[in-house]
Amino acid sequence: MSAVKLCSELDAVVFRIVVAEGDRVAAGETLLLLESMKMEIPVAAPAAGRVAAILVHEADLVGEGDTLMLFVSD
Repeated sequence: MSAVKLCSELDAVVFRIVVAEGDRVAAGETLLLLESMKMEIPVAAPAAGRVAAILVHEADLVGEGDTLMLFVSD
């Protein structure tokens, strides 16, 4: 299995990381929250699977298209 890159869809700040590397998650489960213009934007799991790597930290500034984490689906 290859890892899928989960990328930011906008310029934002990483507000909260909800999962840890290695966690198993359900499809649609929130993985982290981004904050932009005082709005929280959830980043959800695209499918059931496992968080392979988290490439950002809370309070990091991310740009549109930046890779946030790697995800392996079941």
